[in-house]
Amino acid sequence: MEYFLQLLLGGLTRGSIYALIALGYTMVYGIIELINFAHGEIYMIGAFTALIMSSVLTLYGFNEVSIIVLSSLIALIYSSAYGFTVEKIAYKPLRGAPRLSPLISAIGMSIFLQNYVLLAQTSDFLPFPTLIPEFNFMKNYEHVFGSTELVIVVTTVLVMILLTILIKFTKIGRAMRATAQDKKMAMLVGINVNKIISVTFIIGSVMAAIGGILIASHIGQINFYIGFIAGIKAFTAAVLGGIGSIPGAVLGGFVLGWTESFATGYVSSDYEDVFAFALLVLILIFRPEGILGKSSSQKV
Repeated sequence: MEYFLQLLLGGLTRGSIYALIALGYTMVYGIIELINFAHGEIYMIGAFTALIMSSVLTLYGFNEVSIIVLSSLIALIYSSAYGFTVEKIAYKPLRGAPRLSPLISAIGMSIFLQNYVLLAQTSDFLPFPTLIPEFNFMKNYEHVFGSTELVIVVTTVLVMILLTILIKFTKIGRAMRATAQDKKMAMLVGINVNKIISVTFIIGSVMAAIGGILIASHIGQINFYIGFIAGIKAFTAAVLGGIGSIPGAVLGGFVLGWTESFATGYVSSDYEDVFAFALLVLILIFRPEGILGKSSSQKV
C-alpha cells in the first residue's frame, strides 16, 4: 500500500507539470485551432531565463526570497514576450493559409528555438537551483512528495481555477469565447481578434514558463532539449483530456502522469512512454474528442 501511494503521489506531481504546459496548448487550440509545437520551447526558455537570472542575482548578493521572486517574475515576462513574438512572426502571416502551413511553421519554430538556445548556452545538462525551500509535512513520503511537489500540484489547480474564472466571467474571456466560436462575427461586433489571439499566446507562454521553472527546480538540472519531450507529453495530455477544455487539460495531465508512474513502478521505466502513447491511441479510437471534450458537428 505504501508503494502504491508513493507511485500515486509521484504521478500526481508529474501529471501536474504536463497539465500546466497542456493548458497553453489547449488555450491556443481553442482560439485559433492551431497546435503550437513551439510551446515546449517556451517552457524551456522560461526555465533557462530563471536559471540565468538566479545566477546573476546571487552574484550581486540578493537574498533567497528576492532571488526566487525576481528570477521567476523576469522569466515569466521574458517567456510571454517570446510567445507574443512567435505568434507575430510564425503564425499571424499564415492565418488565412491552408491548415498544413502553420503546422509546418510551428515545427520549424520549435527547431529554431532549440538550436538558438543550444548555440547561446550548451548541449550539456546544467545544474538548476532549488527555488522552493524544503519542509517536512509528509514524513514517510518526503522523497516523492515534499514541498516542491506540493507547490507544483497546488499551482496547477490554482492556475486551472483562475483561467476558468478569466474565460467565463471577464470581458476578455467573453471575447476569447466569441473569437473561438466565430472569428468573422467577433470582428463584426467590434472584437479585436488579433489582440485576443496575442493575449492567448501570452497567457499560454506564462503557463509554460511556470511549468518550466517548477520542474527544473524539482529535477535540479536543465538542457536545451527538455522542451521537446515535455511539449510532446503535454500535447498528449491535452488530447487525452479533450483539447480546447481547460479542466480536460488538467485531467489529461493527471491521467498521463499516473499512467507513466504506475507503468514505471510495476512494469519498467523503459516502457513508460509506450504506455503513455498506447493510452493516447485508445482514447483516440474509442473517444476521439477526449475525456472531457465535446463532439462537434460540422454544418454543410
